[in-house]
Amino acid sequence: MVAPGASEVVLGPVPPGRPEARRPLPTTAADLSVVGPPCPNCGTTNPPGRRFCRRCATPLAPTTPGPATARPHRFRRRGDTSRWLRRLAALLVVVALVVAGILFHPKALELFEDLRDRLATPAPVAPATTAATAEAPDHPAAAAADGLSNRYWGAPAVGDAVEFTFATPVRLLSVIVHAGASAQPEEFAAEARPTALDMVVTSADGTTRTIPITLADQPGPQRTDTGVSDVVRVRLVVKAAAGLGPGRYIALGEVEFFRRP
Repeated sequence: MVAPGASEVVLGPVPPGRPEARRPLPTTAADLSVVGPPCPNCGTTNPPGRRFCRRCATPLAPTTPGPATARPHRFRRRGDTSRWLRRLAALLVVVALVVAGILFHPKALELFEDLRDRLATPAPVAPATTAATAEAPDHPAAAAADGLSNRYWGAPAVGDAVEFTFATPVRLLSVIVHAGASAQPEEFAAEARPTALDMVVTSADGTTRTIPITLADQPGPQRTDTGVSDVVRVRLVVKAAAGLGPGRYIALGEVEFFRRP
């Protein structure tokens, strides 16, 4: 409905507006020298690897690497290499431990036995038999292990030896030697006395170990620690003596042995 007094306007079809073409952006010599993908917004070429257009900052689509340069393939090869290196390192560690066990097993066992020796209380052990290569009259080899201080084994010369045998193998911790004919100073000086001995220890498997013993030229007990397992025989060889002279014998008053219980 038209208001009174107003003229009626007749509207006809309106033609659509003509689209306005996009104005091209100016191109410089620098743009022409760049070889790369064009920007989807402004068409400017960009160097490969750029993430945003250098003219309008429009995000650029990343370039997908080809199969020959795909990174996952390289990662797989590196992973395989590192895995084999780890396996090789583990194998070398195992080999080193085995070799160390073979080389140091005797030493480790010796340290363990030494620790047990330190914690144990030594117990006396008497030899089953006693014999000597030579002995003075009335001073037999048995006198060196009879537990009496007024008796002694008389060795005629340097080089003579006395041997003690045990009934069963023992872990020998120490040996105490009483040199001289007596603990009394006058009687001690009346006879010659050993000042150096070689103690040859024989184990049950036949192995021997020689322990040199140096004795002070004085009466009283003198201890030597041994720490030898499975001992079945001990031989004392006289290597040097003091107070030697005509008619004098080398007196060895008493030898005491101590084992680990």
